[in-house]
Amino acid sequence: MGCGHKDDKASLASSQIASFRHQPHQLPSTPASKEVWKKGGRMFSILLAVHLALLACTLVSSGAFEKIAVHDYDVFFLLTVMMLIVIIWIIFYLVGTSRFPDAILCKDSHAGPIWLRGGLILFAIFSLVMDVFKIGYYSSFYSCLSAIKIIYPIVQAIFVVVQTYFLWISAKDCVHVHLNITRCGLMLTLTTNLAVWMSAVTDESVHKAHSKLKKNVTEEIFKWFLKAGMRSSSAEECNCNSQICQIFKNGYFWLYPFNIEYSLFASAMVYVMWKNVGRFIDHHSHHIHRLKFRLFRRTFFVGIVLGLIILVSGLGVLILYEVQVNSSTESSKKSQALTMYYIFNIVCLGLMSLVCIGGSVIYRFDKRDMDRHKNPTRTLDVALLMGAALGQYAISYYSIVAIVASTPRDAISALNLTYALLMIAQHTFQNIFIIEGLHRQPPKEDHKHDSHQKDLYGLTFVNINAVSLRVPDSGSTLAPSTASGTEAIHPSDLMQSLTAPKKMNWRRKFLREISMFLLLSNIILWIMPAFGARPQFDNDTELNFYGDSMWPAIVDICLPFGIFYRMHAVASLLEVYIMS
Repeated sequence: MGCGHKDDKASLASSQIASFRHQPHQLPSTPASKEVWKKGGRMFSILLAVHLALLACTLVSSGAFEKIAVHDYDVFFLLTVMMLIVIIWIIFYLVGTSRFPDAILCKDSHAGPIWLRGGLILFAIFSLVMDVFKIGYYSSFYSCLSAIKIIYPIVQAIFVVVQTYFLWISAKDCVHVHLNITRCGLMLTLTTNLAVWMSAVTDESVHKAHSKLKKNVTEEIFKWFLKAGMRSSSAEECNCNSQICQIFKNGYFWLYPFNIEYSLFASAMVYVMWKNVGRFIDHHSHHIHRLKFRLFRRTFFVGIVLGLIILVSGLGVLILYEVQVNSSTESSKKSQALTMYYIFNIVCLGLMSLVCIGGSVIYRFDKRDMDRHKNPTRTLDVALLMGAALGQYAISYYSIVAIVASTPRDAISALNLTYALLMIAQHTFQNIFIIEGLHRQPPKEDHKHDSHQKDLYGLTFVNINAVSLRVPDSGSTLAPSTASGTEAIHPSDLMQSLTAPKKMNWRRKFLREISMFLLLSNIILWIMPAFGARPQFDNDTELNFYGDSMWPAIVDICLPFGIFYRMHAVASLLEVYIMS
């Protein structure tokens, strides 16, 4: 038996040495030059993405104003061409990687987790519904609109389907063929998604401005404003009198937030793929943790119940806010709606801040090691959390300056000031909690301890007493069984093993409760501004202080980042929940 075991070790060692000898034939012959070219290929793809992004940003921003001779169909033409090129490249990538057996030598287990891909599919479905509504709306004006207005949503629907399938099956790939073409193709895909995102944000902002302007002024003054400098969609010149046309028009504007989030989710996943091009993963340090998502196990339901209460209450506040602010012109109802909105958010943000502080304190007592391995997905998550929070930070600081510097102070101004301060605190504490959770290693299962613990759990309390009766008063352990080779069992160790799980799991349970509460709270804080509850436009303090042109521009630029922060925090908190 011993000789056979040694022979197995020798054969295993020889096979490993042979595999390492054959490994350099799969790698490039000059690793140093490969690393230099890797940096050069990345730099070229980054330059390509920067130039395309600047071109798209220039066209989108220029098309937002009527006086500039750039129309919305010019923007749609550029986006259509970019999406068609990306579709062709994705087909080339899928065919190319399937024909080469060594195209994908390894996969990144951290990239493209199932909850991120599931969220991508959910947003893709709503984006397809939005494209159907767009096609129905623009088809009503095919006689007075450019053909690109109908072609664009059709191409966008095809682009969403192809890209979603591509990211579902290829998000974990570490490609090792056509490296420079793959890097450029992925950067083109990322830039296309960002350009679509910029166009959607601009269209939504212009639509909100038109709707608010129509509510406050007459039709003649509204047309004068359009001629003065605001962009008017070419569809505004056509008549939309039928009921089905109004349904299509209102429907696709309500679905814009889902398309915005889809573009940002896809951009994040494509960036991770770009980082993994040409990457070799050390499987000895890159452990694959197969974690099971158990929502209703090992939980006290406190976080879920409190989160659902916040979610349902927020939906009620959103409905009342929309009815009283957007459907009524009375200033008293507007003040009541703003007061209700600020009180709800102050309570919600205050609870979230306290919970995040408690979670960070619990992490101080956590015995798990920090995960210091290279992980592009985690690096991107942290960068997006920190970067997207800057948008809400900017709005809050602008509000604080306007409220403090303004002379008339009322109850709404005090609530607005408290809301802005709590928004800054909550983003800060939540980022600390999420980043700590992402850098913790998952709980490891000690199979030796588990088997030993299972043997101990098999003993009944009668056997425990019997064991304790056989142990002398001196505390000596039981004699080991030389025939079976089992370890000696002491009654104190037995009782400690039986009570150990209750002492070890309380931190994980509290962290799960905190993660679930924050997850549900971030969902409602994403829904409210994404679907119209934006007190920044309805509160007169900031508008009077910064002016009607500067303050809406600040909010239009910064608010999309704040909305994206909430959705990305939901995905990160789900990962923290599963890792706890």
